[in-house]
Amino acid sequence: MKLEGRDSGDIRIVTVLEDRIDAAVAIRFKDLMREQNAGEPERIVLDLSRVGFIDSSGLGAVVASMKHMEGRRLELAGLTPAVDKVFRLTRIDSIFAIHDRVEDALETRAG
Repeated sequence: MKLEGRDSGDIRIVTVLEDRIDAAVAIRFKDLMREQNAGEPERIVLDLSRVGFIDSSGLGAVVASMKHMEGRRLELAGLTPAVDKVFRLTRIDSIFAIHDRVEDALETRAG
């Protein structure tokens, strides 16, 4: 499991550099997301544009990452059609701000 983080002003963009977030990598994903939270950015945008598959363990890991942020915001961007469908079918899309692209998230200021 590989994640790449970069800051854009007060926003940290974390790109998942894998094509899957599933049971095999969910725990590692959560650990890496905790590392990306270091420095306490107010907003993290999780770029899922390279992820073509997510299972229930992966969904749980994303939600756990959000809960770990304690009042800060985790937003999602770049959901591929299959990943978007899973978020919508499970109605987890209702707890995240979801952007079509990372650039869209950067243009949207926290409110």
